[in-house]
Amino acid sequence: MSELEPLSPLEALELWLERLQSTRSEATIESYRYRMQSFVEWCDEEEIDNLNDLTSRDVFRYDSERRSEGLSPATLKTQLGTLKLFLEFCDRLEAVPEGLYEKVEVPTVELAERVNDELVRAERAEQILEDLELYDRASRRHAIFAIAWHCGCRLGGLRALDLEDCFFEPSDLDRLRHQDDIDHEALEEVDLPFLYFRHRPETDTPLKNKKQGERPVALSDDVASLIKSYIQVKRAKRSDGDRRPLFTTEKGDNARVSKSSIRRDIYILTQPCRYGTCPHNRDEENCEALKHGHEARCPSSRSPHPIRTGAITHMRDEGWPPEVVAERVNATPEVIRAHYDHPDPIRRMQSRRSFLNKEADT
Repeated sequence: MSELEPLSPLEALELWLERLQSTRSEATIESYRYRMQSFVEWCDEEEIDNLNDLTSRDVFRYDSERRSEGLSPATLKTQLGTLKLFLEFCDRLEAVPEGLYEKVEVPTVELAERVNDELVRAERAEQILEDLELYDRASRRHAIFAIAWHCGCRLGGLRALDLEDCFFEPSDLDRLRHQDDIDHEALEEVDLPFLYFRHRPETDTPLKNKKQGERPVALSDDVASLIKSYIQVKRAKRSDGDRRPLFTTEKGDNARVSKSSIRRDIYILTQPCRYGTCPHNRDEENCEALKHGHEARCPSSRSPHPIRTGAITHMRDEGWPPEVVAERVNATPEVIRAHYDHPDPIRRMQSRRSFLNKEADT
Protein backbone atom coordinates (compact mmCIF):
# COMPACT_ATOMS: atom_id res chain seq x y z
CA MET A 1 0.00 0.00 0.00
CA SER A 2 1.29 3.47 -0.86
CA GLU A 3 1.61 6.33 1.62
CA LEU A 4 -1.67 7.16 3.34
CA GLU A 5 -3.55 10.27 2.28
CA PRO A 6 -4.49 12.54 5.25
CA LEU A 7 -8.26 12.74 5.73
CA SER A 8 -10.44 13.73 8.69
CA PRO A 9 -13.30 11.44 9.82
CA LEU A 10 -15.94 14.03 8.93
CA GLU A 11 -14.48 14.74 5.49
CA ALA A 12 -14.30 11.01 4.77
CA LEU A 13 -17.90 10.54 5.84
CA GLU A 14 -19.09 13.30 3.49
CA LEU A 15 -17.10 11.78 0.62
CA TRP A 16 -18.60 8.35 1.29
CA LEU A 17 -22.17 9.61 1.48
CA GLU A 18 -21.70 11.68 -1.68
CA ARG A 19 -20.42 8.58 -3.48
CA LEU A 20 -23.50 6.61 -2.39
CA GLN A 21 -26.00 9.12 -3.77
CA SER A 22 -26.12 7.43 -7.17
CA THR A 23 -26.92 3.98 -5.76
CA ARG A 24 -28.77 4.57 -2.48
CA SER A 25 -32.01 6.31 -1.57
CA GLU A 26 -31.91 9.56 0.38
CA ALA A 27 -33.45 7.76 3.36
CA THR A 28 -30.65 5.16 3.35
CA ILE A 29 -27.96 7.83 3.14
CA GLU A 30 -29.50 9.72 6.05
CA SER A 31 -29.62 6.54 8.10
CA TYR A 32 -25.91 5.96 7.38
CA ARG A 33 -25.15 9.54 8.43
CA TYR A 34 -27.08 9.06 11.65
CA ARG A 35 -25.37 5.76 12.48
CA MET A 36 -21.92 7.25 11.87
CA GLN A 37 -22.53 10.32 14.01
CA SER A 38 -21.38 8.61 17.19
CA PHE A 39 -18.14 7.45 15.53
CA VAL A 40 -17.29 10.93 14.25
CA GLU A 41 -18.01 12.38 17.70
CA TRP A 42 -15.89 9.68 19.33
CA CYS A 43 -12.95 10.47 17.04
CA ASP A 44 -13.29 14.13 17.98
CA GLU A 45 -13.27 13.28 21.69
CA GLU A 46 -10.22 11.07 21.19
CA GLU A 47 -8.52 13.84 19.16
CA ILE A 48 -8.29 11.61 16.09
CA ASP A 49 -8.49 14.24 13.36
CA ASN A 50 -6.68 12.19 10.73
CA LEU A 51 -7.87 8.70 9.79
CA ASN A 52 -4.26 7.79 8.99
CA ASP A 53 -3.77 7.56 12.76
CA LEU A 54 -6.70 5.19 13.32
CA THR A 55 -5.52 1.77 14.51
CA SER A 56 -7.14 -1.60 15.10
CA ARG A 57 -6.83 -0.91 18.83
CA ASP A 58 -8.85 2.29 18.36
CA VAL A 59 -11.53 0.33 16.50
CA PHE A 60 -11.59 -2.19 19.34
CA ARG A 61 -11.94 0.59 21.96
CA TYR A 62 -14.80 2.22 20.05
CA ASP A 63 -16.49 -1.16 19.63
CA SER A 64 -16.16 -1.84 23.38
CA GLU A 65 -17.62 1.54 24.29
CA ARG A 66 -20.63 1.04 22.04
CA ARG A 67 -21.25 -2.41 23.50
CA SER A 68 -21.11 -1.00 27.05
CA GLU A 69 -23.77 1.65 26.34
CA GLY A 70 -26.68 -0.78 26.53
CA LEU A 71 -27.50 -0.71 22.82
CA SER A 72 -29.76 -3.48 21.58
CA PRO A 73 -28.03 -6.28 19.63
CA ALA A 74 -29.81 -5.22 16.46
CA THR A 75 -28.79 -1.56 16.85
CA LEU A 76 -25.21 -2.56 17.58
CA LYS A 77 -25.21 -4.77 14.49
CA THR A 78 -26.41 -2.00 12.18
CA GLN A 79 -24.04 0.62 13.60
CA LEU A 80 -20.93 -1.55 13.49
CA GLY A 81 -21.93 -2.92 10.09
CA THR A 82 -22.16 0.64 8.77
CA LEU A 83 -18.78 1.47 10.32
CA LYS A 84 -17.25 -1.51 8.52
CA LEU A 85 -18.63 -0.33 5.17
CA PHE A 86 -17.30 3.16 5.85
CA LEU A 87 -13.81 1.94 6.74
CA GLU A 88 -13.77 -0.28 3.65
CA PHE A 89 -14.43 2.85 1.59
CA CYS A 90 -11.62 4.64 3.45
CA ASP A 91 -9.36 1.68 2.69
CA ARG A 92 -9.97 2.18 -1.04
CA LEU A 93 -9.10 5.86 -0.60
CA GLU A 94 -5.89 4.84 1.16
CA ALA A 95 -6.92 6.93 4.16
CA VAL A 96 -6.65 4.17 6.79
CA PRO A 97 -4.21 1.30 7.35
CA GLU A 98 -4.80 -1.49 4.86
CA GLY A 99 -7.36 -4.08 5.96
CA LEU A 100 -8.48 -2.07 9.00
CA TYR A 101 -12.14 -2.59 8.17
CA GLU A 102 -11.65 -6.33 8.59
CA LYS A 103 -10.99 -5.70 12.29
CA VAL A 104 -14.57 -4.57 12.87
CA GLU A 105 -16.48 -7.46 14.42
CA VAL A 106 -20.14 -7.14 13.43
CA PRO A 107 -22.27 -9.17 15.84
CA THR A 108 -24.82 -11.60 14.48
CA VAL A 109 -28.40 -11.18 15.62
CA GLU A 110 -30.87 -14.03 15.82
CA LEU A 111 -34.44 -13.37 14.69
CA ALA A 112 -35.75 -13.65 18.25
CA GLU A 113 -33.24 -11.07 19.48
CA ARG A 114 -34.14 -8.71 16.66
CA VAL A 115 -37.84 -8.99 17.44
CA ASN A 116 -37.51 -8.58 21.19
CA ASP A 117 -35.07 -5.67 21.02
CA GLU A 118 -36.39 -3.61 18.14
CA LEU A 119 -40.05 -4.26 17.56
CA VAL A 120 -42.46 -2.02 19.47
CA ARG A 121 -45.28 -4.22 20.72
CA ALA A 122 -48.91 -3.16 20.45
CA GLU A 123 -49.25 -2.91 24.24
CA ARG A 124 -46.38 -0.45 24.45
CA ALA A 125 -47.61 1.62 21.51
CA GLU A 126 -51.10 1.81 23.00
CA GLN A 127 -49.66 2.87 26.37
CA ILE A 128 -47.67 5.65 24.71
CA LEU A 129 -50.81 6.82 22.92
CA GLU A 130 -52.80 6.73 26.17
CA ASP A 131 -50.13 8.80 27.93
CA LEU A 132 -50.12 11.31 25.10
CA GLU A 133 -53.90 11.50 25.17
CA LEU A 134 -53.73 12.30 28.88
CA TYR A 135 -50.68 14.57 29.09
CA ASP A 136 -49.98 15.99 25.62
CA ARG A 137 -53.10 15.60 23.51
CA ALA A 138 -53.06 16.82 19.91
CA SER A 139 -49.41 17.87 20.11
CA ARG A 140 -47.13 17.41 17.14
CA ARG A 141 -45.55 14.40 18.83
CA HIS A 142 -48.97 12.89 19.48
CA ALA A 143 -50.01 13.24 15.85
CA ILE A 144 -46.67 11.93 14.57
CA PHE A 145 -46.75 8.82 16.75
CA ALA A 146 -50.43 8.12 16.02
CA ILE A 147 -49.91 8.27 12.24
CA ALA A 148 -46.69 6.24 12.42
CA TRP A 149 -48.41 3.50 14.41
CA HIS A 150 -51.77 3.57 12.63
CA CYS A 151 -50.37 3.71 9.08
CA GLY A 152 -47.08 1.84 9.50
CA CYS A 153 -45.45 4.48 7.31
CA ARG A 154 -41.79 5.37 6.96
CA LEU A 155 -40.11 8.43 8.42
CA GLY A 156 -39.85 10.05 4.99
CA GLY A 157 -43.56 9.55 4.42
CA LEU A 158 -44.43 11.30 7.68
CA ARG A 159 -42.29 14.28 6.82
CA ALA A 160 -43.69 14.54 3.27
CA LEU A 161 -47.31 15.02 4.35
CA ASP A 162 -49.02 18.35 3.63
CA LEU A 163 -52.33 19.70 4.86
CA GLU A 164 -53.63 19.04 1.35
CA ASP A 165 -52.82 15.34 1.79
CA CYS A 166 -55.39 15.07 4.58
CA PHE A 167 -58.90 14.14 3.43
CA PHE A 168 -61.50 14.49 6.16
CA GLU A 169 -64.56 16.06 4.51
CA PRO A 170 -66.31 15.40 1.15
CA SER A 171 -65.22 18.85 -0.05
CA ASP A 172 -61.57 17.80 0.39
CA LEU A 173 -62.02 15.37 -2.50
CA ASP A 174 -62.19 18.30 -4.90
CA ARG A 175 -58.41 18.42 -4.70
CA LEU A 176 -58.31 15.05 -6.48
CA ARG A 177 -60.93 15.59 -9.16
CA HIS A 178 -58.56 17.35 -11.57
CA GLN A 179 -55.89 14.64 -11.44
CA ASP A 180 -55.59 12.26 -14.40
CA ASP A 181 -54.29 9.35 -12.32
CA ILE A 182 -57.41 9.26 -10.15
CA ASP A 183 -60.52 7.20 -10.94
CA HIS A 184 -63.17 9.92 -10.73
CA GLU A 185 -65.99 7.41 -10.45
CA ALA A 186 -64.30 5.85 -7.42
CA LEU A 187 -64.24 9.26 -5.75
CA GLU A 188 -68.03 9.26 -5.66
CA GLU A 189 -68.02 6.21 -3.39
CA VAL A 190 -64.76 6.60 -1.47
CA ASP A 191 -64.92 6.42 2.32
CA LEU A 192 -63.38 9.14 4.47
CA PRO A 193 -61.08 9.90 6.23
CA PHE A 194 -57.70 9.07 4.70
CA LEU A 195 -54.17 10.40 4.11
CA TYR A 196 -52.54 10.48 0.69
CA PHE A 197 -48.78 9.90 0.64
CA ARG A 198 -47.18 11.69 -2.33
CA HIS A 199 -43.70 11.57 -3.90
CA ARG A 200 -42.43 15.14 -4.42
CA PRO A 201 -38.65 14.95 -4.89
CA GLU A 202 -38.45 18.37 -6.51
CA THR A 203 -39.34 19.97 -3.17
CA ASP A 204 -37.21 17.71 -0.97
CA THR A 205 -39.93 15.30 0.17
CA PRO A 206 -39.33 12.07 -1.77
CA LEU A 207 -40.80 8.72 -0.84
CA LYS A 208 -38.44 5.76 -0.60
CA ASN A 209 -40.11 3.87 -3.45
CA LYS A 210 -40.67 7.06 -5.42
CA LYS A 211 -43.84 7.17 -7.54
CA GLN A 212 -44.64 3.57 -6.59
CA GLY A 213 -44.76 4.70 -2.97
CA GLU A 214 -47.74 6.98 -3.55
CA ARG A 215 -50.92 5.68 -1.95
CA PRO A 216 -54.00 6.71 0.02
CA VAL A 217 -54.16 5.20 3.51
CA ALA A 218 -57.44 4.94 5.38
CA LEU A 219 -57.68 6.43 8.87
CA SER A 220 -59.87 5.54 11.80
CA ASP A 221 -62.22 8.27 12.99
CA ASP A 222 -60.26 8.60 16.24
CA VAL A 223 -56.93 9.18 14.50
CA ALA A 224 -58.54 11.61 12.05
CA SER A 225 -60.08 13.55 14.95
CA LEU A 226 -56.67 13.76 16.61
CA ILE A 227 -55.01 15.05 13.43
CA LYS A 228 -57.73 17.66 12.97
CA SER A 229 -57.28 18.83 16.56
CA TYR A 230 -53.54 19.12 16.04
CA ILE A 231 -54.06 21.15 12.85
CA GLN A 232 -56.59 23.48 14.45
CA VAL A 233 -54.87 24.06 17.79
CA LYS A 234 -51.21 23.02 17.97
CA ARG A 235 -49.81 23.20 14.42
CA ALA A 236 -47.56 26.20 13.76
CA LYS A 237 -49.20 27.92 10.80
CA ARG A 238 -46.24 28.08 8.45
CA SER A 239 -45.69 27.40 4.75
CA ASP A 240 -42.87 25.70 2.87
CA GLY A 241 -42.83 27.67 -0.36
CA ASP A 242 -46.09 26.88 -2.14
CA ARG A 243 -46.80 23.97 0.20
CA ARG A 244 -48.26 23.75 3.70
CA PRO A 245 -46.54 20.97 5.65
CA LEU A 246 -48.61 18.94 8.06
CA PHE A 247 -45.76 18.89 10.57
CA THR A 248 -44.15 22.29 11.02
CA THR A 249 -41.54 23.93 13.22
CA GLU A 250 -42.19 26.85 15.54
CA LYS A 251 -39.23 28.86 14.26
CA GLY A 252 -36.18 28.68 12.05
CA ASP A 253 -35.62 28.94 8.32
CA ASN A 254 -37.30 25.64 7.52
CA ALA A 255 -41.02 25.43 8.16
CA ARG A 256 -41.20 21.69 7.52
CA VAL A 257 -39.99 19.55 10.38
CA SER A 258 -36.72 17.72 9.69
CA LYS A 259 -36.22 13.97 9.73
CA SER A 260 -33.86 14.32 12.67
CA SER A 261 -36.53 16.16 14.66
CA ILE A 262 -39.10 13.45 13.97
CA ARG A 263 -36.56 10.80 14.90
CA ARG A 264 -35.79 12.63 18.14
CA ASP A 265 -39.51 12.91 18.95
CA ILE A 266 -39.87 9.15 18.60
CA TYR A 267 -36.82 8.51 20.76
CA ILE A 268 -38.31 10.74 23.46
CA LEU A 269 -41.76 9.16 23.30
CA THR A 270 -40.37 5.65 23.65
CA GLN A 271 -38.38 6.50 26.79
CA PRO A 272 -40.41 4.93 29.64
CA CYS A 273 -39.45 7.62 32.16
CA ARG A 274 -41.13 10.41 30.18
CA TYR A 275 -44.52 9.42 31.61
CA GLY A 276 -43.49 6.80 34.15
CA THR A 277 -40.45 5.45 35.96
CA CYS A 278 -37.07 4.31 34.66
CA PRO A 279 -36.83 0.51 34.33
CA HIS A 280 -33.03 0.66 34.15
CA ASN A 281 -32.37 2.00 37.67
CA ARG A 282 -30.81 5.18 36.32
CA ASP A 283 -30.70 8.49 38.16
CA GLU A 284 -33.33 10.38 36.20
CA GLU A 285 -31.94 13.77 37.22
CA ASN A 286 -28.54 13.00 35.73
CA CYS A 287 -29.33 10.45 33.02
CA GLU A 288 -27.46 11.30 29.81
CA ALA A 289 -30.39 10.03 27.70
CA LEU A 290 -32.48 12.97 28.92
CA LYS A 291 -30.06 15.47 27.45
CA HIS A 292 -30.76 17.04 24.08
CA GLY A 293 -29.28 15.00 21.25
CA HIS A 294 -28.61 11.93 23.40
CA GLU A 295 -32.12 10.48 23.65
CA ALA A 296 -31.10 7.35 21.74
CA ARG A 297 -28.80 6.36 24.59
CA CYS A 298 -31.76 5.14 26.63
CA PRO A 299 -31.81 1.32 26.34
CA SER A 300 -35.60 1.41 25.92
CA SER A 301 -35.81 4.20 23.34
CA ARG A 302 -36.59 3.27 19.76
CA SER A 303 -36.20 4.91 16.37
CA PRO A 304 -39.14 5.27 13.95
CA HIS A 305 -38.41 2.01 12.13
CA PRO A 306 -39.36 -0.30 15.05
CA ILE A 307 -42.68 1.58 15.20
CA ARG A 308 -43.27 0.58 11.59
CA THR A 309 -42.16 -2.99 12.33
CA GLY A 310 -44.46 -3.22 15.33
CA ALA A 311 -47.39 -1.73 13.43
CA ILE A 312 -46.98 -4.22 10.59
CA THR A 313 -46.69 -7.13 13.01
CA HIS A 314 -49.81 -5.93 14.83
CA MET A 315 -51.75 -5.80 11.57
CA ARG A 316 -50.71 -9.37 10.80
CA ASP A 317 -51.55 -10.50 14.34
CA GLU A 318 -55.00 -8.99 13.81
CA GLY A 319 -55.44 -11.25 10.80
CA TRP A 320 -54.70 -8.83 7.95
CA PRO A 321 -53.44 -10.70 4.85
CA PRO A 322 -49.84 -9.88 3.81
CA GLU A 323 -51.08 -8.46 0.51
CA VAL A 324 -53.38 -5.97 2.27
CA VAL A 325 -50.69 -4.93 4.75
CA ALA A 326 -48.18 -4.56 1.91
CA GLU A 327 -50.35 -2.06 0.04
CA ARG A 328 -51.02 -0.05 3.19
CA VAL A 329 -47.37 0.29 4.21
CA ASN A 330 -45.83 0.31 0.69
CA ALA A 331 -43.87 -2.92 0.73
CA THR A 332 -44.14 -6.23 -1.11
CA PRO A 333 -45.81 -9.26 0.50
CA GLU A 334 -42.45 -11.03 0.26
CA VAL A 335 -40.72 -8.26 2.20
CA ILE A 336 -43.51 -8.31 4.80
CA ARG A 337 -43.00 -12.03 5.37
CA ALA A 338 -39.20 -11.91 5.36
CA HIS A 339 -38.43 -8.77 7.35
CA TYR A 340 -41.49 -7.54 9.22
CA ASP A 341 -43.69 -10.53 9.90
CA HIS A 342 -42.55 -11.49 13.42
CA PRO A 343 -45.67 -13.09 14.89
CA ASP A 344 -46.62 -13.61 18.46
CA PRO A 345 -47.57 -17.33 18.26
CA ILE A 346 -50.61 -17.12 20.54
CA ARG A 347 -52.08 -14.10 18.76
CA ARG A 348 -51.40 -15.58 15.37
CA MET A 349 -53.19 -18.78 16.42
CA GLN A 350 -56.17 -16.70 17.52
CA SER A 351 -56.26 -14.82 14.22
CA ARG A 352 -56.21 -18.14 12.36
CA ARG A 353 -59.03 -19.39 14.56
CA SER A 354 -61.10 -16.28 13.80
CA PHE A 355 -60.44 -16.72 10.08
CA LEU A 356 -61.49 -20.37 10.19
CA ASN A 357 -64.65 -19.51 12.12
CA LYS A 358 -65.57 -16.90 9.51
CA GLU A 359 -65.00 -19.43 6.74
CA ALA A 360 -67.22 -21.95 8.53
CA ASP A 361 -70.02 -19.40 8.81
CA THR A 362 -70.05 -18.69 5.05
